[in-house]
Amino acid sequence: MRRCCARLLFASPVRASSLLTWFACVWLACAATVAQAGPALEIADLGGDAAAARAADVIVDGRLDEAVWASATRVELAYENNPGDNTAAGVRTTALMFHTVDALYLAFRAEDPDPAAIRAFLRDRDALYEDDFVGIQIDTFDDQRRAYEMFVNPFGVQADGLFDETRNVGDASWDGLWNSAGRITDRGFETEMRIPFSTLRFPDGHVPRRWGMRLMRIRPRDYLYVYFDAPRPRGAACNLCTMGKLEAPRGIRGGRNLEIVPTLTVGYAQRREPGAWREIDGMQVEPGLDVAWTPSPNLTLGGTLNPDFSQVESDSARLDPTSNFALFFPEKRPFFLEGSDYFNMPLNAVYTRQIADPDVGLRATGRSGRHAYSTVVARDAVTTLLLPGVLGSELRVLDTPNDALIGRYRYDIAGRASFGAIGTYRQGEDYRNALVGADLRWLRGVHTVDAQWLRSESRYPAGLRAGDARMAGDAGVAEYRYSDSRWTARLNHTRIDRGFAADLGFIGQVGFRRTALGGSRSWYGAPDAAFNKIVLSSDWRMSHGEDGGLLERQAEAGISVSGPLQSTYALSALTRTRAWDGRLFDERWGVASAALTARSGLKLALTLRAGEQLDLVAARTGQVQEWQPALVLDAGRGVNLSLNHLHQRLRRDGGVAFDAQVLDLRLSWQLDTRQRLRLSMQGIDVRRDRARYVDPVQSRTREIGAQLIYSYRIDPRTGLYAGYAHGGFSDERTDGLTDRSRNLFLKISYAWLP
Repeated sequence: MRRCCARLLFASPVRASSLLTWFACVWLACAATVAQAGPALEIADLGGDAAAARAADVIVDGRLDEAVWASATRVELAYENNPGDNTAAGVRTTALMFHTVDALYLAFRAEDPDPAAIRAFLRDRDALYEDDFVGIQIDTFDDQRRAYEMFVNPFGVQADGLFDETRNVGDASWDGLWNSAGRITDRGFETEMRIPFSTLRFPDGHVPRRWGMRLMRIRPRDYLYVYFDAPRPRGAACNLCTMGKLEAPRGIRGGRNLEIVPTLTVGYAQRREPGAWREIDGMQVEPGLDVAWTPSPNLTLGGTLNPDFSQVESDSARLDPTSNFALFFPEKRPFFLEGSDYFNMPLNAVYTRQIADPDVGLRATGRSGRHAYSTVVARDAVTTLLLPGVLGSELRVLDTPNDALIGRYRYDIAGRASFGAIGTYRQGEDYRNALVGADLRWLRGVHTVDAQWLRSESRYPAGLRAGDARMAGDAGVAEYRYSDSRWTARLNHTRIDRGFAADLGFIGQVGFRRTALGGSRSWYGAPDAAFNKIVLSSDWRMSHGEDGGLLERQAEAGISVSGPLQSTYALSALTRTRAWDGRLFDERWGVASAALTARSGLKLALTLRAGEQLDLVAARTGQVQEWQPALVLDAGRGVNLSLNHLHQRLRRDGGVAFDAQVLDLRLSWQLDTRQRLRLSMQGIDVRRDRARYVDPVQSRTREIGAQLIYSYRIDPRTGLYAGYAHGGFSDERTDGLTDRSRNLFLKISYAWLP
């Protein structure tokens, strides 16, 4: 079995047949994997009539003065996971837990020897991660795939999301409906949380079940102190596999709820044309409706009519003059976020922002035992296309409607492996794109294997793409990862045919095969040492086209150290040969970076890069210099300033060929936990010396945008937004910076729970 998997892993190139054989090989290995079960925690059940009456008296105000808390289960967060390695926690933190038939109650008493040093500010939801905070992770299906995360800071500010084990990251886009409060005391701080079971998804409670659970406290000081209720092995390849177990509460009422969210969006936009401002479709009044129904805890149905999918807050300004590929932005729209983690796969076969302007949408997401599934159907008013190539990609928009369908199924095996299938279909006028595929994930101890195969067939309108309007192709990836407390290693092989297209996904390069190898070695020091962690890492990769020609060969090595003031300092060097304009070019540069928290509420970062880089427009190399400073400042209880700046300059042929700058400034004032006023300004300025380019180029282009928003949010789906946005630009044809667009908008939404 091991020889079989190893032979397929290192085989090149990876084709559909070998990937399917690999699936079968690893599937058999997975069948022998049995999940380990340890002792589970039972929390106090206050579901009886008398107990429930006492629980009903609990007011979530951050004061643990109700008598019912005396009956709660107590759990000590006794282990320091960082910077110590499961050593005794330096401060005391006690969690109190009980449940009723409809909610989990959780409180924390977090002691601190110096309460004045507690870091806490009034913030927007999901923005507390620089503060002291406490919270819980709950894996309600105990399958080590994902976990709900709910955190609260000493002022009661909430943050929540889903931790996705496949990517080993938390996704803050999920928003639950729960209550919290907190206060600072003369001994530290106290918090209260009430988490309705209707906001969670879990199996029916007809049979005994266990949930995965981790209680945690984050205490940022000179070091980022992390305390858990149970040990977590340092460097564990699987994070959720190391969680403790909680006996699933019995007799609880789950998500048999209906949520109806009507919305009203009012907008007025103008665009400046030569000589005057002109209206864009006049005053727009758009009612909308979102409906979510959970007939059982493991099934959620959703629908939307004329939804408002505008971005209330703009994406960060981004510019990468060294890349010829389209930029990726995360999904933020609520309708697509339910079950979005099911679509996380090695290749981005699903990217729901490709459904740009739907008139109607339907969604079904659920789990049953080892089965998980999600389906999205939408009627889109426009057709957004990412057109991939061998050396670049571009976005195109067709002003024609289309019908889109996405289906995903996954089968979990013994909590350590899974097999999945994916299918997408989009059809419009003289256009069709269909995709099917399968994927596998296997984890055992420090070893992880991921593999995926996709097949697409497409038909495009004449003239949209070079070559044949009918296309077909395969895509495949196979990856092995090793991770323990000291060593990591990764081996990846990817192959994507030139005719492959995932029009409902985000795969920006085709017609290549790539092999990548990387790893790292970590050393840990004592918590009071000058540096408490040192990491030495290296990566190598090579890509070839379908004709066997070299597309890219790259090697990179670096070292990073972590120390006091939550600081990280890093040095790295890269050498690369890349194909462009029919030739090969050599690039080399070094990078130095530093980031630290100088004091409570002040975070500083700086990245410097210098070396030899390719100018894509001129197809010539030059000497690049890049500065990227960043600052985050909290002033008072609720004022936050965030500033990011990028300045990149390339010299060649005796002068400056281009000089590019990006500025992203965001200033917010959190009046209380519900009200917020935010100003954002984003600008891009690119200058080029036309004498150093053969083809015509603009000598200078500038874009600037500003947005002012007031928001009042009772919960994630009930609130009011009002704002104004203004944009301007300039190029050689304009006399200075010129206004380009301006718009006013108002959005009101209300979550009705009948």
